[in-house]
Amino acid sequence: MNADRTMRGRTAVVGIANTPYRKRGSSDHSALELILQAVLAACADAGIDPREIDGFASYANDRTEGLVVGACLGVREIRWSSLVWGGGGGGVAAAVNSAATAVATGQADCVVVYRGITEADDGRGSYGKGHFPSALTAHGVVAPAQICALRTQRMLQVDGVPQSAMEALVMASYQHAQNNPHAAAYGAPIDHAIYADSRWVSEPLRLYDCSRENDAASAIIVVSAERAKDCASTPAYVLAGVQGSGPNWSESMENEERYTSAGFHPAMVSRLWQSAEVRAEDVDVVQVYENFSGPAVASLIDVGLCPPGPAAGEFMQLPNILAPNGVLPINTAGGNIAEGFVHGIGLVTEAVRQIRGSSPNQVPGAEVSLLLGGPMAPLVSATMFGAASTL
Repeated sequence: MNADRTMRGRTAVVGIANTPYRKRGSSDHSALELILQAVLAACADAGIDPREIDGFASYANDRTEGLVVGACLGVREIRWSSLVWGGGGGGVAAAVNSAATAVATGQADCVVVYRGITEADDGRGSYGKGHFPSALTAHGVVAPAQICALRTQRMLQVDGVPQSAMEALVMASYQHAQNNPHAAAYGAPIDHAIYADSRWVSEPLRLYDCSRENDAASAIIVVSAERAKDCASTPAYVLAGVQGSGPNWSESMENEERYTSAGFHPAMVSRLWQSAEVRAEDVDVVQVYENFSGPAVASLIDVGLCPPGPAAGEFMQLPNILAPNGVLPINTAGGNIAEGFVHGIGLVTEAVRQIRGSSPNQVPGAEVSLLLGGPMAPLVSATMFGAASTL
């Protein structure tokens, strides 16, 4: 890959913030108010004047336009405003990539990536609205859980991935959440009996296989690598980013050739590793979007971090995926399942915290932190973050 056409090490995340995760429908603030709170906190974290922000990026169905956020902040100029298309959380890493691209190419100097949701403003299941064509709804498929259950069932029955791989991912999320006072599941651990006895949502997905839905917002500040040196926080450099969809992959039409894939097709995965200049075995920690546990396992298989078929069960054992000493710690703040769900944006802040060394479940010496957005959505994306030592 031509090094001149990659963004490796050209930009960095220097500010991050989450507002507290509230039970859906319980926030006293609008989605815009929560986004503004998160942006101001992220700017304080970076030591940047909010008026210096000149770019805005979000994804999927975020109703709060960058121009509105910029006006509320009183920014001096808006040079970049983008929204990544695609249902589900596939655009979460793509929004970070969009911000990094804008900065790397001189379209903006300081871009904030944000996502905010409240039930009062967005309703229930806002992330899936408009992404269920009549070919599905006519047969009663009207919710993300149903689509992902169909694909997960095929992964279990045909590919031979054991259900225990899904349970291990859920258990890791809940165990990590017990060390994170900000997690929605803090103080509410689960065990095998609780998991196995929980009700079916859409077989083979049980209650604890499903992500939460919260009122909250997060913000991430992206600047050039040069400017990052003068910021107040430890930079997390963007090593690589990919997004898109592969052949025979469409808007929830259920005709994909690789039906059990999370959507990370081989060409995309190859570009990720090549442009980041790292190998799968170099990854220290992963934050994987888990709208449901099955698709998250599929993501790990797609990118080569977990073997396919029955061997997935051998790798996805709780000791292997727990921080601090697991082979590959996963969703170390609790993830969408146990920390809180605002369309996956909290996974970005945790990916950055691992590089900074400030995670509630820190992986010692973490230098390469991978964010996987999606999965089993019409569009998926990934961002690789690295410490200064990786440059």
